[in-house]
Amino acid sequence: MLSMLKRIIIGAPLKSTELGEQKLNKKKALAILSSDALSSVAYGPEQILLVLVTVSAVAFWYSIPIAVGVLFLLTALILSYRQIIYAYPHGGGAYVVSKENLGENAGLIAGGSLLVDYILTVAVSVSAGTDAITSALPGLHDHNVIIACLLVVFITILNLRGITESASILAYPVYLFVLALFILIGVGIFKIITGDVSPDLHAPIGTPVAGISLFLLLRAFASGSSALTGVEAISNAIPNFKDPGPRNAVRTLMAMGLLLAILFSGIVFLAYYFGIAPKHEETVVSQIAAETFGRNFMYYFIQGTTAMILVLAANTGYSAFPLLAFNLAKDKYIARMFTMRGDRLGYSNGIITLGITSILLIIIFKGQTEQLIPLYAVGVFIPFTLSQTGMLVKWLREKPKGWAVKLAINLTGALISFLVMMMFFITKFSQVWAVLIFLPLIVLGFHRIKKHYVAVGDQLRLTTCEPIKPIEGNVIIVPVAGMTHVVENSLNYAKSLSADQIIAVYVSFERVDEKIFEDKWNKWQPDIRLVTLQSYYRSIIQPLTKFIDTVEKKASESNYRVTVLIPQFIPKKSWHNILHNQSSILIRTFLLYKRNVIVTTVPYHLKK
Repeated sequence: MLSMLKRIIIGAPLKSTELGEQKLNKKKALAILSSDALSSVAYGPEQILLVLVTVSAVAFWYSIPIAVGVLFLLTALILSYRQIIYAYPHGGGAYVVSKENLGENAGLIAGGSLLVDYILTVAVSVSAGTDAITSALPGLHDHNVIIACLLVVFITILNLRGITESASILAYPVYLFVLALFILIGVGIFKIITGDVSPDLHAPIGTPVAGISLFLLLRAFASGSSALTGVEAISNAIPNFKDPGPRNAVRTLMAMGLLLAILFSGIVFLAYYFGIAPKHEETVVSQIAAETFGRNFMYYFIQGTTAMILVLAANTGYSAFPLLAFNLAKDKYIARMFTMRGDRLGYSNGIITLGITSILLIIIFKGQTEQLIPLYAVGVFIPFTLSQTGMLVKWLREKPKGWAVKLAINLTGALISFLVMMMFFITKFSQVWAVLIFLPLIVLGFHRIKKHYVAVGDQLRLTTCEPIKPIEGNVIIVPVAGMTHVVENSLNYAKSLSADQIIAVYVSFERVDEKIFEDKWNKWQPDIRLVTLQSYYRSIIQPLTKFIDTVEKKASESNYRVTVLIPQFIPKKSWHNILHNQSSILIRTFLLYKRNVIVTTVPYHLKK
């Protein structure tokens, strides 16, 4: 039943030879890898206004020069990541660049930041999408957390079905969102040109503003830079592109940068000209759409596509997180399970882990997007800074043809990324201080895991492992609970082995039962020694393990090995297991941690 349900939800398994068919073309890649960056148009401009509104509505004209600064940063990052894609065509992005050029710890900081950032990508995107839904349908506002969690489950299942299938479905909402915003910006600008929008709604650019400060403007710029989250995802996901991967990835990156620049600047301009002020219960895009079209079909079309892109922006995290986790796992910094492909050729363990952690984050923060965005943005600019600095070191060390221009591009990207990162720490320290705690802990965890894997490898390697002592003989212990076909089956198997001694062990709670059992056993199995143990506290494990320890200690002196055969019957129906076998599971689990004891289960299958 579970297998059938899995096939219905996820689909039939794909052959390993079909991996090439799971690669993305540029149109699909743009949809799923750019959705995070493009969706930030829906909340990036709003973050600028949320800072400026603390002074007054007159200060909103500063959103225009701040937007110009954000676009300049976007250009620097796009050009920088273009070079990273060509220099590291196998993907890995900031983690690989930083590790190779700046050292292990720099790479782990970048990798850890991005892992957390992709979790935040899902949480922020889905939370923002839920906000857009409840802005249009206020009656659902009290159910934000439940709606967000259900949406994460939906996207997780979609990604478990395979990258090509999820891209085919998600491409439509992304391109509909781009179309909807182009219509919104076009109609809004047309109304402005034709005089349908009053110029009195906004303060003219250059109007003096009392109380404005450089600190506040830098804070607004840092907040607006949250619109650039997701720019690095394409450089991480080069292996997902059809050949030639690097060239297709670069073209997708340039297309994403152009679309993001147009949409971001258009929304900032309309918000300024319409005099839009941020509201807790309604997003800025919702207000612009209402002012432009009224609450008609076009308004709900824009809100619907905005909600979809915000939710589906989470898919950028689902595309990049498993690949980054694969690179870290391949280098032994996280569990090896993240290197395994699932039935649909995706890295299923990474996808499931991302879904679960994102849901936990949404529940902890109660779906409040504005609490997550600063933490989300600073987590992006740390790897931005490290990757650009790593490229600087690469160009200075290798000095390839045209290296001076490449150096200048990465130097610009590194400086601006560093400044924005510091602005976040200075202006939003109360919201991002947690990064200074959890990031070192993550890096420490990476080192501990790597140390463990290295130690395991050293112990398993034939050239370094100490020689195995030869086994001179074998003592078999069979725990028995009665005289049944299950026990008889296990004893017959024990007799078939080359055992020097077979000992059946019976744990009794009452002296009377002990005597009765011994008499029956001697008649049933006279050739097999029976040891009965008295349990005064009704425990099977304690007296049994104490006896096994005694036997093992004597056996080890003669290089003998102790094997415990555990009889277990297998019911006809799987759910019947709930009703049986608890004792055998406990015994097996406990004995597995005994150093010199071999534990074997002997199954007896019931026929009805």
